[in-house]
Amino acid sequence: MASKKNKRERTEPSLFGLGGGAPAKPAKKKKRKSKKRARAASGGGLMRALRFVFYWGMVAAVWGAIAVVGIVIYYGSKLPPVDEWAVPDRAPNVKIVATDGSLIANRGATGGEALSLDEMSPFIPMAVVAIEDRRFYSHFGVDPVGIARAMITNLQHGGLVQGGSTLTQQLAKNVLLSHAQTLERKVQEALMALWLEHEYTKDQILAMYLNRVYFGSGAYGVEAASQRYFDKSARDVTLGEAALLAGLLKAPSRLSPARDPEAAEERAQVVLAAMHDQNMIDDSDMTTAMAREPTRAPSYWTGPENYVADMVMQRLEPMIGEVKTDIVVTTTIDPGLERAAGESLKSALDANGEKDRVEQGALVSVDATGAIRALVGGRDYSKSQFNRAVTAKRQPGSAFKPFVYAAALEIGDRPGSVRNDAPITIDDWTPENYEKTYSGPMTLTNALAHSVNTIAAQLVMEASPGYVVDVAHRLGITSDITANASLALGTSEVSLLELTGAYTAFMNGGFKATPYLIESVKTAGGQSLYQAVPPAPERVLSPQTAANMNAMLMRVVTEGTGKAAQIPGWQVAGKTGTTQSSRDALFVGFTANLTTGVWVGNDDNSPMRHVTGGKLPARIWQDYMATAHRGLKPQPLYGGGRIIEPRAAPPANDNGPKTLVELLGQLGEEPPAAAATPSTPKRRTLMQILGGG
Repeated sequence: MASKKNKRERTEPSLFGLGGGAPAKPAKKKKRKSKKRARAASGGGLMRALRFVFYWGMVAAVWGAIAVVGIVIYYGSKLPPVDEWAVPDRAPNVKIVATDGSLIANRGATGGEALSLDEMSPFIPMAVVAIEDRRFYSHFGVDPVGIARAMITNLQHGGLVQGGSTLTQQLAKNVLLSHAQTLERKVQEALMALWLEHEYTKDQILAMYLNRVYFGSGAYGVEAASQRYFDKSARDVTLGEAALLAGLLKAPSRLSPARDPEAAEERAQVVLAAMHDQNMIDDSDMTTAMAREPTRAPSYWTGPENYVADMVMQRLEPMIGEVKTDIVVTTTIDPGLERAAGESLKSALDANGEKDRVEQGALVSVDATGAIRALVGGRDYSKSQFNRAVTAKRQPGSAFKPFVYAAALEIGDRPGSVRNDAPITIDDWTPENYEKTYSGPMTLTNALAHSVNTIAAQLVMEASPGYVVDVAHRLGITSDITANASLALGTSEVSLLELTGAYTAFMNGGFKATPYLIESVKTAGGQSLYQAVPPAPERVLSPQTAANMNAMLMRVVTEGTGKAAQIPGWQVAGKTGTTQSSRDALFVGFTANLTTGVWVGNDDNSPMRHVTGGKLPARIWQDYMATAHRGLKPQPLYGGGRIIEPRAAPPANDNGPKTLVELLGQLGEEPPAAAATPSTPKRRTLMQILGGG
């Protein structure tokens, strides 16, 4: 038993394979088993490593998910309750149009009206989706695929070259959140995007985005951008133009064609390629669009019509209150006259500015009712938005004299009345004529035609300064005027607009015509918010005085200081004005069709070089008015240029015209019989006044 036992023990391998008895063959088997065990141990280690990575990966994922959920909950809790979420109303746009409905300007925070996708060019939404969010119509507001693609692209380029935000997220950022680049804002942006996708259709989201996003150069929304860069509506944008607009979204300021047209075009080519890659356009479309001429932004915010738009905005809120919705303001502006006015003023100043040392000018033109047909507040709106036609108050010089002569006629003088042009002293003031020469006795008509200062001063004192001021205010001057003898020379400051409006009372036969600009205001849907009402006739001059003033003012143009203002075939009346040292020069005149005032000077009140009202201002006036009357049948002035003698007034007729428009339609060249005017003072001669009589 023992021997058998020892035999078995000898034949069994030891732990190290060194047991006794026939060791060779069993040793080989053990070696093979050891290799198998090693391989098994190695494989087990790999599996254990994989299990380790998987386990802790799952743990990290779970904790990561918990962290993400926690972050979402934490930052989401800072948002208002969901039932209070709402897309804020888009800032209202004020669309300002001319009498024919053509666009003058858009005003408001956006600078353009809102359009639906159906209203705008189809190329615009296509281009924006192609370059900004190609999966827009398939994602749910947040695009994991797009985020992953952006991450890979950014890693490949070693920097941030592509974003992962969807159009929905961009809308949420633009209208609901701040633009801060923080984790909190990004989380809230994603939540808001999910909410937007739940509340609105894709087309609604895209329309809201396109009507609010910034396109550079002060343009918010596609309509404002289209007007800004192409001078056309977004309804009419071409494929190439749509690509340019879409390309701006990456960097609106840097890529603006107003700043860098070449960069804008390069980006537009990228957009066209993206549209082609996504089968939105074919080879022919892309080739044609890429071959177009580079876009040059038009001279936006430089045209004279912007002075009109600013004036509308200043007068709008007092008229209708706070603007809370898109509105359309129809003005009295004639677009052809507005262009002609701007061109006449700018071309004259460009040609003569340096030579005559004159930097600025203004022009305003109104019809017989006071409707403003053209208004230019300065030489270049892009350099100065100050409206010299409305806001600036300057001395009118001798352009104020018609009010003096109207007062003289009202107290009993006639156009043929004679005064002596000679040196005169009134209190401590001694007026001088422009040429410092004197002509002796002359009629009032000649004195006005040649702008004789001494006789104007005599007439002021004869009628009394206070009465002259009353006449000026009655006709439409609204500024305060100092009642003294020197007002004959226009020493009190007035605006060009009020001066021109006051002259209209001569032109229309003696009725006050307060200048106005806004004809109507409606919502974008057509609801009326304001409608101008034709004023009731307010007679401020008798027909006789109006007709005789017209005859006298015609002589200014035919043989006096205003000869440069003549228009072939038309009767023209007006008055020149020049202030001391040529700091201001004006011509205000009229035909039977329009009353127009022109001022030139310098904002710093520095003297011009020998500029008088009969020179540069009269030439600007003539250039504009000749264009304004081209193709029209000439009409005589009220009174026909003849002196009208007094005649008895007819009995009052209560069945006459009720509005100024109706009345002016009945007035021909023959003035009606004299009508009652405000009470006039007893006429006194200058010698009586100076002698205390």
